[in-house]
Amino acid sequence: MIGLAQVYLLAGLVFAAFATLSLGDASNPKRLANAGFWGLLALSMLAGDRLGDFGNGLLVLALVAIAGFGGLGRGHGGTSAEERAAAAQRNGNRLFLLALVIPAVALAGTLLFKHLPALVDGKQATLVSLALGVLIALALGMAVLRTTPVVAMQEGRRLVDAVGWAGILPQMLASLGAVFALAGVGNVVGGLMAGVIPQGSLLAAVIAYGLGMALFTMAMGNAFAAFPVIAAAIGLPVLIHQYHGDPAIVAAIGMLAGFCGTLMTPMAANFNIVPAALLELSDRNAVVKAQVPTALPLLAVNILLIYWLAFP
Repeated sequence: MIGLAQVYLLAGLVFAAFATLSLGDASNPKRLANAGFWGLLALSMLAGDRLGDFGNGLLVLALVAIAGFGGLGRGHGGTSAEERAAAAQRNGNRLFLLALVIPAVALAGTLLFKHLPALVDGKQATLVSLALGVLIALALGMAVLRTTPVVAMQEGRRLVDAVGWAGILPQMLASLGAVFALAGVGNVVGGLMAGVIPQGSLLAAVIAYGLGMALFTMAMGNAFAAFPVIAAAIGLPVLIHQYHGDPAIVAAIGMLAGFCGTLMTPMAANFNIVPAALLELSDRNAVVKAQVPTALPLLAVNILLIYWLAFP
């Protein structure tokens, strides 16, 4: 049965290839650090279960040390800038069709594989379909662009080098959110907020919940990581149990409030830092600065919607 183990195997092999190619990139003065970083990431995916908690903890510390001390450099891919520009001019909008293959296969596979439990683990149907979509898009891309697997991997390495450590920040922050939830941080935050929220004020409680989701998301970089903490602190004990709010509305719009925080933080690297890196913008925070004027009114509207809709 195909499941998460095979997806991790595929991802591990890709990062192992990036590490190997980094070693041979003489144009990158930091190629050894790049190879070590992507190699450690490959190791975590290929042998994470065998390393145990202590081994994986050391591995994460090594990743942080390499990135934190500026060890990562930018390598060159399998083609020059001129060759990429010529290929883009030659292929035009067909390049976007290749990109659409991935979500199309992911959607189709999610719906199909749930009816084939003997072939694919139903709980992992979406991830398996996403990985399959990447492989199909890669094959079609090589056929349409008339290139080789080596060039494709070199270009993939060039992109991950451009993104750098920011590419794995969302996964690390999501893991931190799970750790916070297990450690009872939500209860601690709830105790602190109890002394701040005026007794008997529903509006103040809703504002604290919405702002808490946005601010904690800005710190964590991930609304899914912030939600269990703020829900345990304010959502469940105050809005739902004390004021009898509708759990579906409180949770759903609370997540939207958290997403407003996503728009305003560089910690949400996959949304805000990665695009700036890929577009080679001079200001790494340009995306965040452009989104703040939209995020603040949206946050205010979400807080009001919780107040108006969630309570009988």
